[in-house]
Amino acid sequence: MTLAATLAEPVAQAALEQIWFTRCPVPTASGIAYKLGWLSEEFAADGLPVSTLQEARQLGHHHYDHQLPGLFREGGNVPALAARAAGSPSRLIGLTWIEEWQTILVRPDSGIRSAQDLKGKRLALPAWGDSRPGSIARAMSLHGYKGALSLAGLSFDDVDLVEVALQNQEQAANPQEGLQRLWSGLDYLVRGEVDAVYVKGASAADAARRLGLVVGIDLDLIADPRYRINNGTPRPITVHQSLLDNHFELVVRFLAQTLNAADWAANNREALNAILEEETRAGSAGVAEAYRGAFHTTLAPDLSPQRLEFLGVQKDFLYLHGFLERDFAIADWVDPRPLQAAHELLAKRRA
Repeated sequence: MTLAATLAEPVAQAALEQIWFTRCPVPTASGIAYKLGWLSEEFAADGLPVSTLQEARQLGHHHYDHQLPGLFREGGNVPALAARAAGSPSRLIGLTWIEEWQTILVRPDSGIRSAQDLKGKRLALPAWGDSRPGSIARAMSLHGYKGALSLAGLSFDDVDLVEVALQNQEQAANPQEGLQRLWSGLDYLVRGEVDAVYVKGASAADAARRLGLVVGIDLDLIADPRYRINNGTPRPITVHQSLLDNHFELVVRFLAQTLNAADWAANNREALNAILEEETRAGSAGVAEAYRGAFHTTLAPDLSPQRLEFLGVQKDFLYLHGFLERDFAIADWVDPRPLQAAHELLAKRRA
């Protein structure tokens, strides 16, 4: 289907007064497009302001429940999958995969330097949150450990999963420290009450440096990406079904700007890192450590068979361990039309 044919289809226009989007504190093409001002420019002629849920705290719960019709979300797959499993009318329109320092942190004197060294050790497991979608830290840690243990042919039966209390991020002295509190096992590790903690991202790199912890196992260095399937790998872009039904063109134009931002990032590493310091609530050292190699060339979303397969692996893991209310088919969630049309629109604009 061509863009022209798609946009020519009659649609029942529902009232839309503004565009909302939300992203996690990680590298996202939508966040970059927003910071560059491109999303606001794109929709200015439509009289549609672009705002983020991060700037409207009273609407923050929609980052998890996917019930806001005018919302674009580029964020972790745990809330997205949990919301869909609970019946949310969301649709999957893109997936990204960004290597982001998935590591197992240990104390310098631990002797843990490989996956085999985890056998018999105490691994911190964050407690359940107040809901399935809100139990992100627990889900990430559990799947991160599975990836590491699998490298040595080990399972959860070979380690001691020690449940650790969640920390109140709102009570932190600043946003940077608040995000670091997501990894509630770090204090337990420093005190010697656990032996290892799964973390990821720039804020975790900053926390490790602040607390004197070191990397025992670097999952990003494993050649097979299957060992890194987790909350952000792959990371979904989702919208409300009604936005597709009533404002398909807007969805296409939003995605076109994310593709544009991904292309910009691939050629502006230094400027990108400056944006990421704010987006990830981390310092320059944390950003440089967490986002290595050619990560800046990989921000564009797609719906490749591999990413969809990996999302299915993540969905099955979450369902098995109680993070999803019910099972569902990934194929029924996906709508590839907007991304296809966005590529066509971008090519037309660049012609």
